[in-house]
Amino acid sequence: MDRAAKIYVAGHRGMVGSAIVRALQTAGHAQVVVRTSAELDLRDGAAVRAFYAQERPTYVIMAAARVGGIHHNASAPYDFLYDNLLMAANVIEGARHAGVQKLLFLGSSCIYPKFASQPIQESALLTGPLEVTNEAYAVAKIAGIKLCTFARQQYGCDFISAMPCNLYGLGDNFSLQNSHVLPALIRKMHEAKLRGDARLQLWGTGTPLREFLHADDVASACLLLMDRYAEAGHINIGSGEELSIRELAQKVATTVGFTGALEFDPAMPDGTPRKLMDVARIKGLGWNPRISLDEGIRGVYAWYLQHGADARK
Repeated sequence: MDRAAKIYVAGHRGMVGSAIVRALQTAGHAQVVVRTSAELDLRDGAAVRAFYAQERPTYVIMAAARVGGIHHNASAPYDFLYDNLLMAANVIEGARHAGVQKLLFLGSSCIYPKFASQPIQESALLTGPLEVTNEAYAVAKIAGIKLCTFARQQYGCDFISAMPCNLYGLGDNFSLQNSHVLPALIRKMHEAKLRGDARLQLWGTGTPLREFLHADDVASACLLLMDRYAEAGHINIGSGEELSIRELAQKVATTVGFTGALEFDPAMPDGTPRKLMDVARIKGLGWNPRISLDEGIRGVYAWYLQHGADARK
Protein backbone atom coordinates (compact mmCIF):
# COMPACT_ATOMS: atom_id res chain seq x y z
CA MET A 1 0.00 0.00 0.00
CA ASP A 2 1.03 3.57 -0.69
CA ARG A 3 1.80 5.02 2.77
CA ALA A 4 0.70 8.49 1.62
CA ALA A 5 -2.71 7.37 0.32
CA LYS A 6 -5.97 7.60 2.26
CA ILE A 7 -7.11 4.42 3.97
CA TYR A 8 -10.56 4.19 5.56
CA VAL A 9 -10.92 1.89 8.56
CA ALA A 10 -14.59 1.17 9.25
CA GLY A 11 -15.16 0.25 12.90
CA HIS A 12 -12.08 2.01 14.25
CA ARG A 13 -13.43 2.21 17.80
CA GLY A 14 -13.88 -1.54 18.09
CA MET A 15 -11.25 -3.91 19.40
CA VAL A 16 -10.10 -5.07 15.96
CA GLY A 17 -10.53 -1.74 14.19
CA SER A 18 -8.53 0.13 16.81
CA ALA A 19 -5.74 -2.47 16.57
CA ILE A 20 -5.68 -1.99 12.79
CA VAL A 21 -5.45 1.79 13.18
CA ARG A 22 -2.52 1.39 15.58
CA ALA A 23 -0.77 -0.96 13.14
CA LEU A 24 -1.30 1.43 10.22
CA GLN A 25 0.05 4.38 12.18
CA THR A 26 3.08 2.37 13.29
CA ALA A 27 3.69 1.39 9.66
CA GLY A 28 3.73 5.05 8.64
CA HIS A 29 0.31 5.54 7.06
CA ALA A 30 -0.25 9.26 7.32
CA GLN A 31 -3.88 9.47 6.17
CA VAL A 32 -6.02 7.04 8.16
CA VAL A 33 -9.66 8.10 7.77
CA VAL A 34 -12.19 7.18 10.48
CA ARG A 35 -15.77 7.96 11.43
CA THR A 36 -17.73 7.09 14.56
CA SER A 37 -21.14 5.45 14.15
CA ALA A 38 -22.71 8.73 15.23
CA GLU A 39 -20.88 10.53 12.43
CA LEU A 40 -21.56 7.86 9.80
CA ASP A 41 -24.25 5.21 10.13
CA LEU A 42 -23.04 2.41 7.87
CA ARG A 43 -26.60 1.10 7.62
CA ASP A 44 -27.50 4.28 5.70
CA GLY A 45 -26.56 3.72 2.07
CA ALA A 46 -26.93 7.36 1.02
CA ALA A 47 -24.72 8.52 3.89
CA VAL A 48 -22.05 5.96 3.00
CA ARG A 49 -22.05 7.03 -0.65
CA ALA A 50 -21.73 10.68 0.40
CA PHE A 51 -18.80 9.78 2.65
CA TYR A 52 -16.97 8.05 -0.21
CA ALA A 53 -17.61 10.99 -2.51
CA GLN A 54 -16.18 13.39 0.07
CA GLU A 55 -13.12 11.42 1.27
CA ARG A 56 -12.21 9.34 -1.83
CA PRO A 57 -10.13 6.75 0.06
CA THR A 58 -7.70 4.61 -1.92
CA TYR A 59 -7.99 1.66 0.47
CA VAL A 60 -10.74 0.36 2.78
CA ILE A 61 -10.62 -2.10 5.66
CA MET A 62 -14.08 -3.15 6.78
CA ALA A 63 -13.86 -4.07 10.47
CA ALA A 64 -17.24 -2.66 11.53
CA ALA A 65 -19.88 -5.10 12.70
CA ARG A 66 -22.56 -5.71 15.27
CA VAL A 67 -20.96 -8.38 17.43
CA GLY A 68 -21.68 -10.34 20.59
CA GLY A 69 -21.45 -13.70 22.30
CA ILE A 70 -23.81 -16.69 22.20
CA HIS A 71 -26.51 -15.07 24.33
CA HIS A 72 -26.60 -11.81 22.39
CA ASN A 73 -26.59 -13.54 18.99
CA ALA A 74 -29.32 -15.97 19.94
CA SER A 75 -31.57 -13.32 21.53
CA ALA A 76 -31.47 -10.82 18.62
CA PRO A 77 -30.95 -12.78 15.37
CA TYR A 78 -32.94 -10.39 13.17
CA ASP A 79 -30.96 -7.38 14.36
CA PHE A 80 -27.64 -9.18 13.85
CA LEU A 81 -28.55 -10.26 10.33
CA TYR A 82 -30.14 -6.97 9.27
CA ASP A 83 -27.50 -4.62 10.64
CA ASN A 84 -24.52 -6.64 9.44
CA LEU A 85 -26.05 -7.20 5.99
CA LEU A 86 -26.65 -3.50 5.52
CA MET A 87 -23.20 -2.47 6.76
CA ALA A 88 -21.42 -4.98 4.53
CA ALA A 89 -23.48 -4.15 1.46
CA ASN A 90 -23.20 -0.39 1.85
CA VAL A 91 -19.44 -0.31 2.51
CA ILE A 92 -18.62 -2.77 -0.29
CA GLU A 93 -20.94 -1.25 -2.90
CA GLY A 94 -19.87 2.27 -1.92
CA ALA A 95 -16.24 1.27 -2.42
CA ARG A 96 -17.00 -0.30 -5.79
CA HIS A 97 -18.92 2.76 -6.98
CA ALA A 98 -16.17 5.12 -5.73
CA GLY A 99 -13.40 3.19 -7.46
CA VAL A 100 -11.55 2.13 -4.28
CA GLN A 101 -8.28 0.48 -5.27
CA LYS A 102 -8.40 -2.29 -2.64
CA LEU A 103 -10.84 -3.38 0.08
CA LEU A 104 -10.48 -5.96 2.86
CA PHE A 105 -13.67 -7.37 4.41
CA LEU A 106 -13.30 -9.03 7.82
CA GLY A 107 -15.59 -11.81 8.89
CA SER A 108 -15.49 -14.58 11.46
CA SER A 109 -14.87 -18.31 11.72
CA CYS A 110 -18.58 -18.74 12.52
CA ILE A 111 -19.18 -18.70 8.74
CA TYR A 112 -18.18 -22.36 8.64
CA PRO A 113 -20.50 -25.35 9.17
CA LYS A 114 -21.00 -26.44 12.76
CA PHE A 115 -19.45 -29.84 12.09
CA ALA A 116 -16.83 -28.89 9.51
CA SER A 117 -13.80 -31.14 9.20
CA GLN A 118 -10.89 -29.93 11.34
CA PRO A 119 -8.73 -27.95 10.86
CA ILE A 120 -11.21 -25.93 8.81
CA GLN A 121 -10.05 -25.13 5.29
CA GLU A 122 -11.44 -22.19 3.33
CA SER A 123 -13.17 -24.66 1.00
CA ALA A 124 -15.48 -25.77 3.84
CA LEU A 125 -17.68 -22.70 3.36
CA LEU A 126 -21.32 -23.60 2.60
CA THR A 127 -20.73 -27.35 2.88
CA GLY A 128 -23.06 -27.91 5.84
CA PRO A 129 -25.49 -26.31 8.33
CA LEU A 130 -24.33 -23.45 10.55
CA GLU A 131 -24.33 -23.28 14.35
CA VAL A 132 -27.83 -21.98 15.17
CA THR A 133 -26.76 -19.64 17.99
CA ASN A 134 -24.82 -17.39 15.59
CA GLU A 135 -26.44 -18.27 12.27
CA ALA A 136 -27.70 -14.73 11.65
CA TYR A 137 -24.25 -13.16 12.05
CA ALA A 138 -22.68 -15.90 9.93
CA VAL A 139 -25.14 -15.42 7.06
CA ALA A 140 -24.38 -11.70 6.94
CA LYS A 141 -20.64 -12.36 6.87
CA ILE A 142 -21.03 -14.98 4.14
CA ALA A 143 -22.97 -12.42 2.11
CA GLY A 144 -20.08 -9.96 2.51
CA ILE A 145 -17.58 -12.57 1.30
CA LYS A 146 -19.69 -13.27 -1.75
CA LEU A 147 -20.11 -9.57 -2.52
CA CYS A 148 -16.33 -9.21 -2.58
CA THR A 149 -15.92 -12.34 -4.70
CA PHE A 150 -18.55 -11.26 -7.22
CA ALA A 151 -17.26 -7.65 -7.33
CA ARG A 152 -13.92 -9.13 -8.40
CA GLN A 153 -15.57 -11.49 -10.87
CA GLN A 154 -18.01 -9.04 -12.46
CA TYR A 155 -16.28 -5.67 -12.10
CA GLY A 156 -12.60 -6.50 -11.63
CA CYS A 157 -12.44 -5.00 -8.13
CA ASP A 158 -9.49 -5.97 -5.95
CA PHE A 159 -11.73 -6.80 -2.98
CA ILE A 160 -10.55 -9.51 -0.56
CA SER A 161 -11.97 -11.20 2.52
CA ALA A 162 -10.35 -12.63 5.64
CA MET A 163 -11.89 -14.82 8.33
CA PRO A 164 -10.22 -14.63 11.76
CA CYS A 165 -10.67 -17.16 14.54
CA ASN A 166 -11.90 -16.12 18.01
CA LEU A 167 -10.32 -12.74 18.76
CA TYR A 168 -9.51 -10.92 21.98
CA GLY A 169 -7.44 -7.88 22.89
CA LEU A 170 -7.26 -4.39 24.30
CA GLY A 171 -10.57 -2.54 24.28
CA ASP A 172 -12.65 -5.73 24.28
CA ASN A 173 -16.29 -5.84 25.37
CA PHE A 174 -16.55 -7.04 28.98
CA SER A 175 -20.35 -7.17 29.21
CA LEU A 176 -21.64 -10.23 31.06
CA GLN A 177 -24.58 -10.45 28.64
CA ASN A 178 -23.13 -9.47 25.25
CA SER A 179 -19.42 -10.27 25.26
CA HIS A 180 -17.38 -13.18 23.93
CA VAL A 181 -16.07 -15.91 26.19
CA LEU A 182 -12.58 -14.65 27.08
CA PRO A 183 -13.45 -11.11 28.26
CA ALA A 184 -16.53 -12.47 30.03
CA LEU A 185 -14.34 -14.93 31.93
CA ILE A 186 -11.92 -12.16 32.90
CA ARG A 187 -14.66 -9.98 34.33
CA LYS A 188 -16.52 -12.83 36.05
CA MET A 189 -13.39 -14.11 37.74
CA HIS A 190 -12.16 -10.67 38.73
CA GLU A 191 -15.48 -9.83 40.37
CA ALA A 192 -15.67 -13.29 42.01
CA LYS A 193 -12.17 -12.75 43.42
CA LEU A 194 -13.17 -9.37 44.86
CA ARG A 195 -16.24 -10.94 46.48
CA GLY A 196 -14.18 -13.82 47.85
CA ASP A 197 -16.42 -16.44 46.18
CA ALA A 198 -15.55 -20.07 46.83
CA ARG A 199 -16.92 -21.18 43.45
CA LEU A 200 -17.91 -19.75 40.08
CA GLN A 201 -20.48 -21.21 37.70
CA LEU A 202 -19.79 -20.97 33.96
CA TRP A 203 -21.89 -21.73 30.89
CA GLY A 204 -21.80 -25.08 29.10
CA THR A 205 -19.76 -28.21 29.62
CA GLY A 206 -16.32 -26.64 29.22
CA THR A 207 -15.44 -29.18 26.52
CA PRO A 208 -15.72 -27.13 23.28
CA LEU A 209 -12.36 -26.42 21.67
CA ARG A 210 -11.51 -22.89 20.58
CA GLU A 211 -8.66 -21.07 18.87
CA PHE A 212 -7.74 -17.56 20.01
CA LEU A 213 -5.79 -14.76 18.38
CA HIS A 214 -4.84 -11.35 19.76
CA ALA A 215 -6.30 -8.35 17.92
CA ASP A 216 -2.82 -6.91 17.38
CA ASP A 217 -1.83 -10.10 15.56
CA VAL A 218 -4.90 -10.00 13.32
CA ALA A 219 -4.06 -6.35 12.57
CA SER A 220 -0.59 -7.33 11.35
CA ALA A 221 -2.20 -10.03 9.20
CA CYS A 222 -4.57 -7.47 7.66
CA LEU A 223 -1.72 -5.19 6.63
CA LEU A 224 0.13 -8.11 5.09
CA LEU A 225 -2.98 -9.16 3.14
CA MET A 226 -3.49 -5.64 1.84
CA ASP A 227 0.07 -5.76 0.52
CA ARG A 228 0.36 -9.35 -0.71
CA TYR A 229 -3.05 -11.01 -1.22
CA ALA A 230 -5.31 -10.53 -4.22
CA GLU A 231 -7.48 -13.59 -4.77
CA ALA A 232 -11.15 -14.45 -5.02
CA GLY A 233 -12.78 -16.01 -1.99
CA HIS A 234 -11.50 -15.63 1.55
CA ILE A 235 -8.46 -16.55 3.60
CA ASN A 236 -8.29 -17.78 7.20
CA ILE A 237 -6.42 -15.95 9.97
CA GLY A 238 -5.66 -17.88 13.15
CA SER A 239 -3.06 -19.13 15.58
CA GLY A 240 -3.37 -22.76 14.51
CA GLU A 241 -3.60 -23.80 18.18
CA GLU A 242 -6.63 -24.74 20.25
CA LEU A 243 -7.67 -25.44 23.83
CA SER A 244 -10.89 -26.32 25.64
CA ILE A 245 -13.08 -23.70 27.30
CA ARG A 246 -12.27 -25.39 30.61
CA GLU A 247 -8.53 -24.99 29.94
CA LEU A 248 -9.10 -21.37 28.94
CA ALA A 249 -11.03 -20.74 32.16
CA GLN A 250 -8.17 -22.20 34.18
CA LYS A 251 -5.68 -19.92 32.41
CA VAL A 252 -7.84 -16.88 33.15
CA ALA A 253 -8.25 -17.95 36.78
CA THR A 254 -4.48 -18.21 37.17
CA THR A 255 -3.94 -14.77 35.61
CA VAL A 256 -6.69 -13.07 37.60
CA GLY A 257 -5.82 -14.85 40.84
CA PHE A 258 -9.21 -16.47 41.37
CA THR A 259 -8.68 -19.56 43.51
CA GLY A 260 -12.26 -20.79 43.82
CA ALA A 261 -13.75 -23.86 42.15
CA LEU A 262 -14.90 -23.61 38.52
CA GLU A 263 -18.28 -25.28 37.95
CA PHE A 264 -19.78 -25.73 34.47
CA ASP A 265 -23.51 -25.76 33.78
CA PRO A 266 -24.28 -28.32 31.02
CA ALA A 267 -27.84 -26.99 30.73
CA MET A 268 -26.45 -23.86 29.05
CA PRO A 269 -25.37 -23.88 25.37
CA ASP A 270 -21.87 -24.80 24.26
CA GLY A 271 -22.00 -23.50 20.69
CA THR A 272 -19.93 -25.19 18.00
CA PRO A 273 -17.97 -28.13 19.48
CA ARG A 274 -14.70 -27.31 17.73
CA LYS A 275 -13.38 -24.49 15.52
CA LEU A 276 -9.75 -24.84 14.52
CA MET A 277 -8.72 -22.92 11.40
CA ASP A 278 -6.38 -24.22 8.72
CA VAL A 279 -3.97 -21.28 8.41
CA ALA A 280 -1.52 -22.78 5.93
CA ARG A 281 -2.35 -20.23 3.24
CA ILE A 282 -1.68 -17.09 5.28
CA LYS A 283 1.42 -18.60 6.86
CA GLY A 284 2.58 -19.32 3.32
CA LEU A 285 2.51 -15.55 2.75
CA GLY A 286 5.02 -15.10 5.56
CA TRP A 287 2.72 -14.24 8.47
CA ASN A 288 2.86 -15.73 11.96
CA PRO A 289 1.26 -14.57 15.24
CA ARG A 290 3.62 -13.03 17.80
CA ILE A 291 1.55 -12.89 21.01
CA SER A 292 1.08 -16.10 22.99
CA LEU A 293 -2.27 -16.72 24.67
CA ASP A 294 -0.77 -16.50 28.17
CA GLU A 295 0.93 -13.20 27.35
CA GLY A 296 -2.21 -11.89 25.69
CA ILE A 297 -4.47 -12.74 28.63
CA ARG A 298 -2.08 -10.99 31.02
CA GLY A 299 -2.11 -7.89 28.82
CA VAL A 300 -5.90 -7.81 28.49
CA TYR A 301 -6.38 -8.27 32.23
CA ALA A 302 -3.96 -5.42 32.91
CA TRP A 303 -5.94 -3.27 30.45
CA TYR A 304 -9.19 -4.23 32.18
CA LEU A 305 -7.80 -3.29 35.59
CA GLN A 306 -6.83 0.13 34.23
CA HIS A 307 -9.92 0.79 32.12
CA GLY A 308 -12.60 -1.34 33.74
CA ALA A 309 -14.79 1.62 34.61
CA ASP A 310 -14.71 2.74 30.98
CA ALA A 311 -14.90 -0.71 29.35
CA ARG A 312 -18.05 -1.55 27.46
CA LYS A 313 -20.40 -3.26 29.91
